[in-house]
Amino acid sequence: MSERPGGYAPNHRKVRRHEELLWLRAQHFDRIVSLLGSTHNLHAYDELELAWSHFPMVAGTELGEALTELYHSLYEWLREGERILVHQDELGDRVMGVVAGYLRWSGIVPGEPAAVSVVERLLKRQMGRPGRIVVALAADLPPVAGMERPAPAEAAQPAQTGEPAGTGEPAE
Repeated sequence: MSERPGGYAPNHRKVRRHEELLWLRAQHFDRIVSLLGSTHNLHAYDELELAWSHFPMVAGTELGEALTELYHSLYEWLREGERILVHQDELGDRVMGVVAGYLRWSGIVPGEPAAVSVVERLLKRQMGRPGRIVVALAADLPPVAGMERPAPAEAAQPAQTGEPAGTGEPAE
């Protein structure tokens, strides 16, 4: 996850964008996923023959359908082994929420608090309300057909040990 290659709108530089895209290609990223509300940068990805996908995530709009489509696509791309960069104009709460939401939705990280915590630790900053709203929404999105993921209740259950609760003695 990152800000838009080349920097966000007021600080965007074409030379910096070109250098960052060359770096992404050299690091073997297979796809760039833009969450921008606009089509900025898509032409630059084409020029450097970088695969891209566009899932506009505009503040104040209903995100359920876009998130479902995005998460289903991410799930398939990751299963195929693709290395993916997800960005919006700046690396803020919305991108953090989308990534944490995916971790929660896919079952990679069980539970909303754990998914938020993982992303916060990665970026060394707290996720604000806009990101947390996305994470909360992600738990209710439909899975990919045939996808196995733990139900929310299963994720919160402690492992069964065969011992009665509270005794510390093996069950007979």
